[in-house]
Order: sequence, then structure tokens, then C-alpha cells
Amino acid sequence: MLPLYQIDAFTNALFKGNPAAVVPLDAWLSDELMQQIAAENNLAETAFFVPISQGQYQIRWFTPACEVPLCGHATLASAFVLFYELGLAGEQVVFHSKSGELTVTKSGEQLQLNFPQIPAAMVADELIPADIELGLGVPVANVLEATSQDDPVYLVVLDSVQQLRALAPDMNILARLHPHSVLVTALGEEGSDYDCESRFFLPSYGIDEDPVTGMAHCILAPYWCLQLGKARINAYQASKRGGAMHCELLEAGRVLLSGHGKKYLSGQITL
Repeated sequence: MLPLYQIDAFTNALFKGNPAAVVPLDAWLSDELMQQIAAENNLAETAFFVPISQGQYQIRWFTPACEVPLCGHATLASAFVLFYELGLAGEQVVFHSKSGELTVTKSGEQLQLNFPQIPAAMVADELIPADIELGLGVPVANVLEATSQDDPVYLVVLDSVQQLRALAPDMNILARLHPHSVLVTALGEEGSDYDCESRFFLPSYGIDEDPVTGMAHCILAPYWCLQLGKARINAYQASKRGGAMHCELLEAGRVLLSGHGKKYLSGQITL
């Protein structure tokens, strides 16, 4: 049997934020078995981690369909499990991943993720795939592309939060953009607590819409900080569940993503 936790990440309320499954391991299972567990959990990501030394772990993340090179909410969930369920001492945990070293630090009631920034570059109008506009169902003109490992993302900037929230994408069309996923964002409304809002669609990876995405904010933070002339922003992901995080640009191409976690369940996987 294996321990299993489910944590709602980037929220301090149950049934909000992004749920992630976390499976602590003593040694790696086969890739096939980890993929089967992730498919059975049927959440955006299942995180598996293995100890290296005190406070140091290897971590991997699987969607129901495949392994991914970087995942923020499941990393926050893993740190939450280590600190608050497994009794890890200290204020910081270090994860070693396919995207390099990732640290998570306690900061009051929140957890701070130190992740790599993912820069995005403009896509020339003639190179914007027609399926972005067809799939989203709205005119698009401001499209950028960001690439993290083998995980390319189209960043689509819309004119308003109202347009963003009203999107009802055709997932079959967006899936044709594989290996690209589609991250849509807009400037926050005047008087809002949030500098920007976003939604994230990954149908070809087995996730139609991800509720709250740390990796996406590795793209959004440098983009919006540059646009707004700020080093720190508050961001909201406007999915059905919804979730918020504080983003702060650091030197050497890093970003701090801060948010809460809430335990939903703990149990055992019977193999």
C-alpha cells in the first residue's frame, strides 16, 4: 500500500484552488505504474517524490495522460504534505526536478515556491495558428509563445477580464495545437485586488482547463511585471474553482509564487 494525499493548492478554502494528489515514495515506481496511478486519480497532476537527504527530494509530476516537466500547484501540495502531514523539520524543502532545483519555503501561513521565470516572445501575425482563434471563439491579435523544456505554451492576451471570463473554448480544436497548450490572460479590472487574471487550457494533455497553475504564472509574472512596471503582482486564475497567488520577480531569472494549501483527504493506495 502507498500513502495518498489530496491537497487543494493556491487556496485556503476547500473545494477551491487546484486539487493535486501527492504520493510519497521510498523509491521510484515504474513509469507505467505512476502513470496508471495518475490516470486513476484523474486530477490535473499527481506528484510523486523520493527522499535524497534531509530536506531534499526528487519530484515528478504526471497528468492523467503523461508526465510533465514542471508543475507548481502539485509542488506546493507536496511541500504542504511534507511540512504539515509528515513532520518535516525546518522552514524550507528542496525538490530536484526535470526543471532544475525548486525550493519551497514557509512564509507565515503561505508557502513560497522559487521557480524559474519562463519568458514569452511575440508571434508574428502571419504565424499565429488559426486554431487559436477558432478554438477560443474570439478574435486574437496579441499572441506570444513561451517554452519550458518540452512544454510549449501560447500566451494569448485579451482586451478585458469580461472577455476572458466569458470564454467557452472548443477543446477539440485547441487539442489540435499539441504540443502547445493555451494560456489566456487580461489586465485586471480597475479597482480589483488583482493585477491580472488568466485561464489555462491543456486538452491534449488530458486537462481541459487547469483550475490554478503555478507554471503558467512563471510566464505571466515576467510578462505582466514588465507591462505594468512592477516587481510584484497579485494574480487570479478565473477558472470555475478559482485561485490566487502573489508573484514576485527575483534576480537570475527566478520568480516567487506564494499561496496557501488546504488538505482535502489522506488515504492509501492498494496495489
